[in-house]
Amino acid sequence: MSFDELGLRVELLKAVKSRGYNTPTPIQTRVIPAILHDQDIFARAQTGTGKTDAFALPMVDMLSQKIGKMRHPRALVLAPTRELALQVGDSIKAYARWVSIRCTVVYGGVNISPQIDRLRRGIDILVATPGRLLDLASHRGLNLAHIEFLVFDEADRMLDLGFSGEISRILDFVPIERRTMLFSATYTQEIRDLAKIMLKEPEYIEVTPSNTAAESIVQKVHLVDRANKRDLLIHLITQGRWTQILVFVRTKHGANKLAEKLVEKGISAAALHGNKSQSVRTRTLKEFKKGEIRTLVATDVAARGLDISNLPHVVNYDMPGVPEDYVHRIGRTGRAGVSGIAISLVSPDEKAHLKAIETLLKQKIPTEEISGYTMGGIVPDFVLLRPNNLSSEKKADKSIKELVKKRKTKSQQTKPSAEKTAVKPRTGRKNEKPGGKKVRARTHFQQSSKRGGSRAKR
Repeated sequence: MSFDELGLRVELLKAVKSRGYNTPTPIQTRVIPAILHDQDIFARAQTGTGKTDAFALPMVDMLSQKIGKMRHPRALVLAPTRELALQVGDSIKAYARWVSIRCTVVYGGVNISPQIDRLRRGIDILVATPGRLLDLASHRGLNLAHIEFLVFDEADRMLDLGFSGEISRILDFVPIERRTMLFSATYTQEIRDLAKIMLKEPEYIEVTPSNTAAESIVQKVHLVDRANKRDLLIHLITQGRWTQILVFVRTKHGANKLAEKLVEKGISAAALHGNKSQSVRTRTLKEFKKGEIRTLVATDVAARGLDISNLPHVVNYDMPGVPEDYVHRIGRTGRAGVSGIAISLVSPDEKAHLKAIETLLKQKIPTEEISGYTMGGIVPDFVLLRPNNLSSEKKADKSIKELVKKRKTKSQQTKPSAEKTAVKPRTGRKNEKPGGKKVRARTHFQQSSKRGGSRAKR
């Protein structure tokens, strides 16, 4: 099927061709006609499948057919992070400018005044993060009463970030009669519950199996001690001559520290996380996309929604605590059918996370050994976690030695000695019972046996 067969207006077909797209992706062939036929959408698709254009094209097409004088927003697109909101906004603007549709993006972390001024000048499509949208709608006079299209992009991530309350409040600001589209990479019970609340007889669309990674992604696991992770990562980058790598860590501090160590080893790197200002984050992303930065070390929230063409490598330096986050992480590579490699560095204490991910994917991720770095075997069920500073390590060593000493002492006390257990014969020795009757003294063993026998009879 070609774009010409999807029913889009001529101007938008020209816009598509100008961007170098010749054939619609599977999700586009299903979503675009459904939206043009006024249906609600519940689509499950991995990132990189073309889902943004799948809702942007028909939405722009339908809005362009009636442009009113009052330019209140008629379409609202919600995204979980600033980065994703900006990327979605760029995609929509690429088509909107061909048909005189205005689109703007609002998000937190920056001065709100320019955003208010832009809204007052009139727009048709508003792309927003939940927090900033509620601020504008509740206190800044943003009118959402004319919304015709409501889109939730990466809805599962919004719920992961705790936006369920904000979503409920946003629904109070928009009309009941509207077209609603929900896009999610995973299919959890929370997502199903949200769909029941928001959607009316939706078209269910799924282009890849639920909770799975794209087939174009080669997944690997390296079992490695946590202390060796950094050296292994450096080895992989240098020996493999990797040119562009997105590395995921769990904490902001960890991102900063790893980026610094990579730079010390001559590998250009930068950290990306929520503590960075928006201007720094935007500049860092541009440098990474241009290849000026070789390695981007990011947290899950900061990297959410990144759209980097032909990104070859994704590394899980720290395994995610939520299995679904693994799908989102590795979805940064292998986009739009282009192959990519996702490598996970799994330490012994992350074994449970790996098993949870494999359960979600319903597949075993292949394990590869690298001589001198990996453990080369099954991760043990029990590990001793070492402290991360010298003073704590000395205290831990002292405590361990004391514990071992106590166990040895206890073992010696409970073990019967040969001297105590030996029974000495008491020949020729006699005792008298009351009444003057003499009896031969019994051994301890004989007395115990008789007492046991008496108890048995009783």
